[in-house]
Amino acid sequence: MKYLIVNADDFGYWPSVNRGIVDCHARGVLTSASLMVTGHAVAEAIALSGEHPRLSVGLHFDVWGEDERSFPTADLGAVRDEFNRQLDEFERLLGRLPTHVDSHRHVHRDEHLFPLFQELVEPLGVPLRGDHKVAYVGGFYAQWEWKKTQLEYVSVQHFERMLREEVADGWTEFGCHPGYVDGMRSVYLAEREAEVRTLTDPRLRRTIDDLGIRLASYEDYT
Repeated sequence: MKYLIVNADDFGYWPSVNRGIVDCHARGVLTSASLMVTGHAVAEAIALSGEHPRLSVGLHFDVWGEDERSFPTADLGAVRDEFNRQLDEFERLLGRLPTHVDSHRHVHRDEHLFPLFQELVEPLGVPLRGDHKVAYVGGFYAQWEWKKTQLEYVSVQHFERMLREEVADGWTEFGCHPGYVDGMRSVYLAEREAEVRTLTDPRLRRTIDDLGIRLASYEDYT
């Protein structure tokens, strides 16, 4: 069986990102989201998750944000402490553990950090992006060169090609970054709105069904 999770990063970062994620979940194919407990709109994200209980929520570990904060990622002790702080905050806000763990800008996948994150996440019993429990596909993204927008990579046609070519037997995650342009500081803005249009397009659901793929969430995996 082929299981597909469509997971949005940056939940909680900004109100317009929250709105885009929830729209894609309620009207489209998005099934899961990764929460930034450091985000400007995390309280709103928590409230929205309560209104949409079928949206599974994981931890999006973040030390940089979109405002380029400084953090000593070479200091493994500091990273460990910050992870535990964010995990505690996640549990305080949602009253439960995350359904999965990943990170902003994939910082946890840096060679010197990944073994540490494997150690930290293993007791939680949930997937860590990159640990091969769920195959991560990140091709649905519209800015492969800095500040150069390429909307063809977040089109319906591109998503359908990914469905045909990159969903194998077992569990697969398609990453995404939907949202709306509404006062947010980011180099990735119009691209987010294009993602919303694609992820809510009814053609995707039909293609998923035609290919015999089961749309699922990280809650289903755990």
